[in-house]
Amino acid sequence: MQKNIATRNNGLVVLTEGAIIVAAAQALSFVPHDLGVSSIQVEYGLIPMAIYALRRGVKPGLTAGLVWGILDLILKGFSSGGFLNPLQGLVEYPLAFAAVGLVGLGSVQVKNKIQNGGNPLGLIILYSALGFLVKYFLHFLAGGIYWGAYAPKTMNPWIYSWVINGGSFIANMIMLIVLLVVLSRVFKRFIIVKG
Repeated sequence: MQKNIATRNNGLVVLTEGAIIVAAAQALSFVPHDLGVSSIQVEYGLIPMAIYALRRGVKPGLTAGLVWGILDLILKGFSSGGFLNPLQGLVEYPLAFAAVGLVGLGSVQVKNKIQNGGNPLGLIILYSALGFLVKYFLHFLAGGIYWGAYAPKTMNPWIYSWVINGGSFIANMIMLIVLLVVLSRVFKRFIIVKG
């Protein structure tokens, strides 16, 4: 009976943390994040989402990313012209945002590295790159298929999508690495669950 209550309470804590992370990620998406005149974007919400996925694992990470994607579709996609049709909306919002939860595939390895006194930065970068890469690959596909009409007339839509989404992936990885270096002394507090 006690174990059952503890499991339920832990599930509630994970769910509550996920809701807070989704709210933080969505709030951060309203901070201006375009780089120059291009469509390359730094997505600040990726950082709390990556931390959550590393802290709680792949399933909670995917779930939180999915909810963030649905919320972003409702709050920004429909109102900003980012929604062209249902399939494009599905790929670029719930699926692409859920992909960030793949960072959680490294949760156990990163936690073990921290608990054994090792430096987890390489693993964090590797698994974050995986989640971010899948997210921007989905945007790349949608860009080539659905947004091609908006590419410069002299440029192949697939190349344009590759440049924009590849540039966004690189910009977000740079942001992650800078924050990891700056926060390296306290980062383990964000990942390791107490209790």
